[in-house]
Amino acid sequence: MTSTWVEPSNTATALLLLGRGSDTATERGVECPGDLPAPSDPDLVARAAAAKAALGTKVFVLGHHYQRDEVIQFADVTGDSFKLAREAAARPDAEYIVFCGVHFMAESADILTSDAQKVILPDLAAGCSMADMAVLTQVETAWDTLTDLGIAAETVPVTYMNSSADIKGFVGRNGGVVCTSSNAKRALDWAFEQGRKVLFLPDQHLGRNTAVLEMGFSLDDCVLYDPHKPGGGLTPEQLRDAKMILWRGHCSVHGRFTLDSVNDVRERVPGVNVLVHPECRHEVVNAADLVGSTEFIIRTIEAAPAGSAWAVGTELNLVRRLALAHPDKQIMFLDRAVCYCSTMNRIDLPHLVWALEELVAGRVVNQITVDPETARHARSALDQMLALPGA
Repeated sequence: MTSTWVEPSNTATALLLLGRGSDTATERGVECPGDLPAPSDPDLVARAAAAKAALGTKVFVLGHHYQRDEVIQFADVTGDSFKLAREAAARPDAEYIVFCGVHFMAESADILTSDAQKVILPDLAAGCSMADMAVLTQVETAWDTLTDLGIAAETVPVTYMNSSADIKGFVGRNGGVVCTSSNAKRALDWAFEQGRKVLFLPDQHLGRNTAVLEMGFSLDDCVLYDPHKPGGGLTPEQLRDAKMILWRGHCSVHGRFTLDSVNDVRERVPGVNVLVHPECRHEVVNAADLVGSTEFIIRTIEAAPAGSAWAVGTELNLVRRLALAHPDKQIMFLDRAVCYCSTMNRIDLPHLVWALEELVAGRVVNQITVDPETARHARSALDQMLALPGA
């Protein structure tokens, strides 16, 4: 099978960044079909509360940790992407699941909920740049390369939760597993029981950090596959010898933290604890005091003694919320520059009010649906993750 990836034009890309237009090969969607309330409307909070109250138990609002405070205040549950998808599945009586997150999260919720439930993303342009870095046609081309080299049969695909339904479906079709940032080692342990090597999608940093720092692999055991280069920019020998074939993808937020960021904060704040997410670069994770998932970061800060100082390498909305919740501790952003997740930040109060009020009016907007075949295979990869020891 031969697939071709087409680079979008500059004009198309610009429109997508504005939330206009569409690209079926990416997570990014289209502009809202209705008129949004003005951000300056002083009644937005009251309108959101009234619409949510009118819907009652018919609606269940999920809020990812990286969302704005103005949105989080209306969430029934907050959490990371996998926790929220499971929470959605645990609410079978909720007719509407309003997912304040990004596109791949809403897809996962649709996969895990019943056909009778409708998953809604308040802004379809809320995508994930990391998920967009692994497009199905690219991954199929990479798999063809491995097949031609005679090594696909001994390669197990593993995809991070932060990937599209198409990629999860590909992994499920090819006997692989989904992982989260907290169970990546368990997923890789399982994968290496099934085969000799792993194709890890789409976040190179989580794959590398887990393999090297938790499983005892060397950096030489890992190669970086670039989907924009023939053969991934690797020789057949490199692909045959590698244990971990890492996809060239990363988080635009966590990828910005550098070793200089760590050294700078240690010079400025004596005794500071550096706490980072495993999506950060390898050298940053190596230099940190503690590394863990979003939920791990929250638990660590909550359990920390009063007076302790923490530099946190993750999205700014969460860091700011932790600082406000724990005024007895010194909590700061690891990098001096402000850095929100730009696509996650697209879900704002006007979009939430619009989506809720449309539901009150009997109109379902921005529904996220995954086709049954893709959902079936993606569900098998998710179920395999749930079956991991200790899951």
